Amino acid sequence: MATAADVLETPTLDSARPNLLQRITEQGGYSYVRMASVAVSNNDFRAAEAASEMAWEQLHSGPWHSVLPIWRDAYSMACLQVAKFYYFNGDFGEALRVLDMGLIMGGVTLRKDLDSAVEKASKKAGELMSLEVGIDSAERVESRIVCEEFDEAEVLRVLPIKSLSCKIVGKRSALSLEGFLCDYVLSGLPVIISDCMAHWPASTRWNNMDYLMKVAGYRTVPVEVI
Repeated sequence: MATAADVLETPTLDSARPNLLQRITEQGGYSYVRMASVAVSNNDFRAAEAASEMAWEQLHSGPWHSVLPIWRDAYSMACLQVAKFYYFNGDFGEALRVLDMGLIMGGVTLRKDLDSAVEKASKKAGELMSLEVGIDSAERVESRIVCEEFDEAEVLRVLPIKSLSCKIVGKRSALSLEGFLCDYVLSGLPVIISDCMAHWPASTRWNNMDYLMKVAGYRTVPVEVI
């Protein structure tokens, strides 16, 4: 018998399902309702995927603003159902991918269920990742994306001789905003500021693959091209 740890709980979906299916039916989504119902009653993964594909087609049937909100909720519902199968079978990475698509493309009605499911699946995926590596994260050899150190001398060598102008440019370490405004902005003098971001965790963590895998892992990130 499946335990609470083996399944993704969806309390909002469980209570709202009849109403959502009725509203989808009113919009002509008979095939979707049939597949979604079969997925639940027969524990049918293929039916859940079919319902997801049907909702996906509706989301792309025209301009985004013209898509009826109920179809966005229908897509969220299908994503939750598909993710349940993946989660139960231990494929937490794929479960997260589906849940993220529900968050990105779905409606707001089931957002709470999606958020809680993502949190639970992320925790499981992180635990599995640690087991696969076979060592504790504190003992893990740091993996970096870029290994080469920045060679300042080489950069200065290839710059044109007068590219920095002939003026004397001051250099200040950890210059405060007040000092920058008073000493340089008001007088119009150039300055090279160093060490202002040394305390930022991102200055080192951006290049640490282990850290990025820990905080992002299997998550799907939307990228908008303008």
